[in-house]
Order: sequence, then C-alpha cells, then structure tokens
Amino acid sequence: MPVTALVSAKSCGVTTTALALTLASKRLSLLAECDPSGGTVRAGFLEGAASAGYGLYHLAAAERTGPDALAQAFASHLWPMDEAGHRKLLPGLTDPAQAAALGRTWPALSEVMHVLSEEAGYDVFIDAGRLALESGRLHTTLTPAPLLHKADLVLLVVRGTEQSLTLARHLIDPLRTELAERGNGPGALGLLLIEDGPHRAHRVAEVLKAPVLAALPFDPGTAGYFTNGGRPPRGYGRSSLLRYARTATEQLEAAASYRRIQQQYPRQANPVLAGVLARLGERGGARG
Repeated sequence: MPVTALVSAKSCGVTTTALALTLASKRLSLLAECDPSGGTVRAGFLEGAASAGYGLYHLAAAERTGPDALAQAFASHLWPMDEAGHRKLLPGLTDPAQAAALGRTWPALSEVMHVLSEEAGYDVFIDAGRLALESGRLHTTLTPAPLLHKADLVLLVVRGTEQSLTLARHLIDPLRTELAERGNGPGALGLLLIEDGPHRAHRVAEVLKAPVLAALPFDPGTAGYFTNGGRPPRGYGRSSLLRYARTATEQLEAAASYRRIQQQYPRQANPVLAGVLARLGERGGARG
C-alpha cells in the first residue's frame, strides 16, 4: 500500500483531505499529522479525546534511544479513530516550537511508516501541511522534507480557483526539482483537486503541468465535521466527500502501483508491459 504525503501552497484543506482519505479507505489506514506548524485533529475532530501525552513530539526522544525504541513508541502513540482500530491517527504537535526537535527524527519515522505500509498493508497518509521554501529548497524545519523525499506519492492539494492555482504555480517547479534531486523522482508528484471553483481537473493539470491523480467534491458539511468534530451531519456515511474519497484511495493505489512497475521495468524494454502501464495510468487518473 502507498505512503502518500499531502501538502499545500496555502490552507487548502490538507488535513480535512487526509482525514477523509484515512477514514474512507477500505484497507487498514493511518493518518500521520506531521505538519510542523501543529496538528488540529486532536482538538478538532477528536474534540480533545487524545491528550498531549500522545503524539508525534514524543517520538523524538524515543528515536535518540534507537530504532527499536522508536518503533515501540510509534505503536504506542497511535490513536484509534474507529471501534475496530482499523483507522489510526498519529496526533501532531501541540506547539510549533516543538518542530525543531524533529529534524533528525523524520528519516527514521519515514522508515517506520514504509514498514507499516509494505509489511502490514496500511494506507499511510501524511499531513505535511503548508510547503515552506528556503533558497528554492524545502525548509528543513518548517517542512518535514525527508517524509516527502521518501513518499511513494506527493500530492499538492489545490482548489479549482484562480487564487489557489496562482499560489501553487510558484511551488510546483521547486517541489518537482526537490523530488528529482533528493526524493523518489519527479514522477511521484501529483495533484489532488478540491472541486471548489470554476477550474476542472483538465484545466488544473494544464496550468500546473502535473497530473490530477484524484479529485474530491467541495462538501462543507462533512468537511466542517472533520474540522470541528461534534455530531456527524445527516447522511454522513453516504456523503459525497466520503464516497469520492473511497474512490480516490483506489486511484492513488493504482498510481503508486504504476510508479513501482515503471521504476522496476523501463517501459521501452517491453512493449507488452508498456500497454499494462498505460492502462494502470488510466485507472489512476481523476475524473473531469
């Protein structure tokens, strides 16, 4: 199953999107709140149920002890988001000042997430927050760069508005270059479109010169529940956001599978495989 990192140029609903994907997945799933500016699910969707004794910050001290300690701490700091425990949350920072302590923790944490994905079959979604650049590179404190470097997919979350596309346009090339030089390759980069605004998937892909791998509807009722908690809105289980998020998780799995095969077997070496890759790529794309 893929490890998918979600980022934005500005507030575009990254946390809500990551939460929707995690809750809608048909597989075991994990949402890791790794936004250096702080996590919001604990106080919002969970309404404070998870205390500050749980979460990302505590993994920094464990990592300094060694990989076994980190793995044990990681498992003990996951919070169940359903009764069966199939959907889990690694709560984020309670204070942005804690972000500096995680600089050396990110690479080891990335390895743990990939083990969870590859060995235990989890869909792993990383809320990496708003992208921050320094001299054209990912900021080493304000962005969890090692998590993006190692992710199977890196999704820039955008809305279909002129403002959102304008902000994203200035980040797409530095992010692509970063993944080419330090990460899993520029092919790991894709877009996730929130269908709020006049621009549809084909136009967004054209403007930003990147594929739209999934699209989610603008659903204020369900999004508000994910942001603030409280009583689920009427028809929550059949909401458009959850239905399309379920489809999106399958599209992202197909896109990640396409990437893995593409990296292992150059398409020019086998024309039959090239046809298979083309079909996988079609399955991974968004509508519209």
